[in-house]
Amino acid sequence: MPQYQRDIYANAKDRGPGPHILTGPIEIRGAMPGDVLEVRILDVTLALDWAYNYQRPYAGALPDEFAAFWRRIIPINRQAKTAEVARGVVVPVDKPFFGVMGVAPDVTQGRISSAPPGVHTGNIDNKELIAGTTLFMPIHVAGALFSAGDGHAAQGNGEVDLTAIETGLRGKFQFIVRKDMKLTWPRAETPTHWIVMGLHPSLEEAMKIATRETIDFITKRFPHLTREEAYLIASVAVDYNVTQVVDGTKGIHGMIPKSIFTTR
Repeated sequence: MPQYQRDIYANAKDRGPGPHILTGPIEIRGAMPGDVLEVRILDVTLALDWAYNYQRPYAGALPDEFAAFWRRIIPINRQAKTAEVARGVVVPVDKPFFGVMGVAPDVTQGRISSAPPGVHTGNIDNKELIAGTTLFMPIHVAGALFSAGDGHAAQGNGEVDLTAIETGLRGKFQFIVRKDMKLTWPRAETPTHWIVMGLHPSLEEAMKIATRETIDFITKRFPHLTREEAYLIASVAVDYNVTQVVDGTKGIHGMIPKSIFTTR
């Protein structure tokens, strides 16, 4: 464990209920409830030459089948950008990302855990949000109060055993307050796709939210398209992925390809 992390564990007295060590909160001047915080992820780099994966008893996607605590320390080759997770199994770690990026929730929610994601975004564990992508989050308090953490060198969609290749990262972000946008749920953008998200304790309900978000995005971005046409596009061209199923609140994200739209 790096010394700075040991110092945090030793000196941090006012700890929240969640398991994550987060950098923040960062106040964004001018941000007010009802605005949207645009977070441009400029750079994400590996900070350590090791990582870990652990399985906690009665957690993950198969809680009744893995009842023992298990952990593996994983060496990272930062030059080759690879990690050998098991003998003869090498995973690329060239697209690291922060599992947690979020803002403060509405004050009526009080102090919340960092584990479940929600309208505040938080622990969405979305592997698409790498350097060069942009995250859009609805703001609930003055200053937004952005935090980030939960560094992942790599992860599969679902994150089924509870954790990814967990490691330390360094990130560089640019913040823009969008007073011209209104969102209920977080969204994102990559060079090739727009991303909508659905978050709910029920995976089925998360899927419904993501589908509604798709229809809402398409009809507002392309006003000449009807809801029925947007629903059609969602069915024939949008890929819906299980983001994660292990954080209490489950996630679905829909990948809307930009290439299918001839007018933007």
